[in-house]
Amino acid sequence: MSVVIRLAFFVASVVIGLRLFSLLLYVLFGVLVAGSIGLCATALFANVLTMRIFDRRPLADIGLRLNADSGRNLLLGLGFGGAAAALMLLAPLIAGTGHLSPRGNPAFSWTSLVFYLVLLWVAAAGEEMIFRGYGFQLLIEKIGPFATILPVSVVFGFAHAFNPYAAPLGILNTILWGVILGYAFYRSHDLWLPIGLHYGWNAVLPLFGVNLSGLTIDVTRYYYRWDLLPIWSGGEYGPEGGLLATIFIAGLFFALRKAPVKAQYAAIARVLNDLY
Repeated sequence: MSVVIRLAFFVASVVIGLRLFSLLLYVLFGVLVAGSIGLCATALFANVLTMRIFDRRPLADIGLRLNADSGRNLLLGLGFGGAAAALMLLAPLIAGTGHLSPRGNPAFSWTSLVFYLVLLWVAAAGEEMIFRGYGFQLLIEKIGPFATILPVSVVFGFAHAFNPYAAPLGILNTILWGVILGYAFYRSHDLWLPIGLHYGWNAVLPLFGVNLSGLTIDVTRYYYRWDLLPIWSGGEYGPEGGLLATIFIAGLFFALRKAPVKAQYAAIARVLNDLY
């Protein structure tokens, strides 16, 4: 019962945080700021509040400790996530079914590029703290990884159903991404590996001039033009809405299984040890 109360409080804190932070920032600054800073503020609010009230533990205990293994896992995540996204978009370029075309009125600036890359980092960290943070880790310890990862991944996928141009295949691919990110936590027992994977993928896509989960982020002087049907390219949603992404996401899972991940001690497990 104590675990159920903790999970219910955490979920309620996320809902309240989204109301307090994301909606306010959306009204003031728009969707990108709300979906990054607002999301991260919600994640910090929910995790810190729940851990301090119930367990009196620091935020680092959800897998955010700073050490050499954390840095190694973060770099692994960045490399694997970024490489998967880059290969997915380079393959059509090499095959002649994808093309980089100049924008009509490019508004490129290095300041804007850095700004968007920072926002994408904040958004990735926020999503991971919400979907692979305190609540997820309690479930991992209580009911096991297989009973936890898939249900949470389904919620993760449908949380993107309200993005612009969202379609069933895009939601399915996001669910698959949730499985990979959940598995990444299970392998590393920290959040640095999934944050790295999440950010590496998200940061590379706009650099090629494609939409990211339905959002257009103009940070380059060109856009990606496809000679493939939307079922493959993802159409207006971006590559994550197509079968090409399904193939590379699946490949990333098998690559991650062989990655030299440094497993760390799951500090959140102490919570259940104290309860039982």
